Parts: sequence; structure tokens; C-alpha cells
Amino acid sequence: MKLIMLGSGTSTGVPRIGEDWGECDPSEPRNRRTRVSIAVESAEGKRLLVDTSTDLRQQLLANRIERIDGVFWTHDHADHCHGIDDLRVMRYDRSGPLPGFAADETARRLRARFGYVFAGEHGYPTICELNTLERLRIFAGFGIAHCQMPHGPAQSTAFRFDADGKSIGYATDFSEITNAMVSLMKGVDVLVVDCLRRRPHPTHAHLEMALSFVRRCGARRGVLTHLDKSMDYRTLSAEVPQSVEVGYDGLEVAL
Repeated sequence: MKLIMLGSGTSTGVPRIGEDWGECDPSEPRNRRTRVSIAVESAEGKRLLVDTSTDLRQQLLANRIERIDGVFWTHDHADHCHGIDDLRVMRYDRSGPLPGFAADETARRLRARFGYVFAGEHGYPTICELNTLERLRIFAGFGIAHCQMPHGPAQSTAFRFDADGKSIGYATDFSEITNAMVSLMKGVDVLVVDCLRRRPHPTHAHLEMALSFVRRCGARRGVLTHLDKSMDYRTLSAEVPQSVEVGYDGLEVAL
């Protein structure tokens, strides 16, 4: 099983437009961050995409990903879904639409915003068949588990993917650690976790909260993501425990 970190940055990316690097060293390649997204792969070669970030085309090209077997959305905020049109190429060599999955409210909002993706339009075929997560337990050989997380006044979906006797958890865009989140990620091999900045934030996890989540669920390895321009890779790497690493675009973790 393998994790591929496609994007590790916050909603504005690093650097921000205007070459605003904040506290990040421009000479460190791992500080250049596109918007958050991951892919997970099984030993059988099945590949799932989590979120269609604003930078999806760039991310798929950089990681030489030409095919996915399904797509999962955490929520409908722009940085997590506005690259959805780049799924069209993933549809070209398929006999039917790509399978897609999201929580009920996220699915409703995605359908309202991107009707042509899920229903076709003007002779163009449906790109993705969107399903809710209610009864989903297994897909493409992966065990799928999930729960809803507080994301300020909104919600985001946490996912756990199990395959080949290993597990990868993905929890981005949360502002509080709930018992359901800890239970979902209990004993996970790798936990990719929201970590916007060091100071508390009203809608995202900060460093102390992210590290607490890794500890509470007993994850064997933590990977920080959704990092803003205050989170310099080398500086932050020197601060975190040995079992936690700072994520970066293109990071691969093989289990």
C-alpha cells in the first residue's frame, strides 16, 4: 500500500500570489506547496484520489498519474473540489463514469455546483457517478471507513483506507478532535493530519492539536499537511517528534 501526497498547502498555496513566501525559505523545494490532495494505492495497483484540488492537473502530471479507480471528497470548499474538471481525462478510456463518493451534504453541494460532471450536458457524457458514503464499506479492494469532523461552522469527512494489512488515515480541515475521529483512526499505520500553523485557528488544526491527534489515536506515523506560509519545512521538521514528519508535495510513503 502506498500514500502519495499530491498537495500539502493551504487554500492559497505557498508561495501566495505575489511571491509571498512568509516564513518559508524559497530555496527549499519542499516549501513550494499546491492545494491539499492525496492518492492511495494498493499492491494490486488500484488507486483512489481524495479531493480534486484547484491544482489537480499539475499534481497528476507531476506524479505521472494517468488513471484512478475512484474519487472521494472531504468537503466542497474550493481548494478541495474546484479542480474537478480535470477528471474528464480520467474518463476518456473508461466505458462508464468514474465512481465518486462524498457525505450527503457534500454530495448535494457538488451536484448543485458541477451538474455537468455528474449528469452530462450538451451531448457530453457523465464524467463521474456520485454516490453517498452511507453504505460504503469496500471499494476497489480497499476497506473504507469514515466520519464527519467539525470544520468551524462546516464539516469535513475523515477517511480511513485499509488494504494489504495496512492502513492510511486522512484527516484534513478540522477544528476539533472528537471521539469518533479518534476511534476511526485507532492504530492507523499512517495518519495524514491537518496542521495549518502554530497558532490556534477557528476552522483548522494547529500544530499542538495535530500532534495531539496523532498521539491519541496511536498512529504509528504522522504526516502534517494543509501547511501555510508560516510553516517552513526545515524549521518545523526540527520541532516535531521522530514519529511525525512534515508533508510536502510529491512525498510517497510505502507501507
